[in-house]
Amino acid sequence: MSDISYEKHGAVRLITINRADKMNSLNFAANDELVAAWHEFDNDDSARAAVITGAGDKAFCAGADLKNYTIDFARAPAQEFRKKYTNGPGFGGITRNLDIDKPIVAAVNGFAISGGFELSLACDIRFCSPNAEFALQDAKWGFHACDGGLIRLPQIVGMGHAMEIILSGERVDAEHAYRIGLVNRIYPQAELLQKSLAYATMLATRAPLSHRFAKEVVRRSMGMHMDEALKWESRSFRDVAFTADLEEGVTSFKERREANFKGN
Repeated sequence: MSDISYEKHGAVRLITINRADKMNSLNFAANDELVAAWHEFDNDDSARAAVITGAGDKAFCAGADLKNYTIDFARAPAQEFRKKYTNGPGFGGITRNLDIDKPIVAAVNGFAISGGFELSLACDIRFCSPNAEFALQDAKWGFHACDGGLIRLPQIVGMGHAMEIILSGERVDAEHAYRIGLVNRIYPQAELLQKSLAYATMLATRAPLSHRFAKEVVRRSMGMHMDEALKWESRSFRDVAFTADLEEGVTSFKERREANFKGN
């Protein structure tokens, strides 16, 4: 069995980390497979949304497989480090240097630790099971998150909650994660994947260009002055106005039917 499976469910792609015996941690080879899966999803016009999860019922992803990673990678010469890591695709492919403007749902079915937590943060929406636990444990071992955790977490849960998680290295359970807005919904373990796929299937019926432009605005407006961000949003709205999908959306509303968006 491949470390990463890539399944088609209509317009949805289900990506599963198949390393349950390793708590779905990623070694270098599995990480490369996951990067390739994201590129396939991104480049497939028939793929409208994705769900990522881990095999089994104990872990979504426990981060890097530390048996395959050593401190040497962090101490590589600066130029080599920038080439391989800073300018590379990041842990799990979507945490850095790969902006996918299609909806991605994380079905967190257990532990989401360090890099695995960062992988979930890079998704647009997070659903989890009651046994899910989240942590950036890096401070316990002498380093800190380096695949988006320090950047995305404060944007999602606010500075206070983020600093508590980052500085302590302690785990956050599903109920607390829901209270602080880290996860969108909690589903029973047996229903999590089905609910996540159903939600992604719904997202896949929405206008793909609307998703693309909206995600781009959200991503690029982070850190902008409010006036500039609002201008960017307005310019993007005008771009959407010239799409066939908008025509289809308006027509379907008038005809009281579901829209059939083509992504153009």
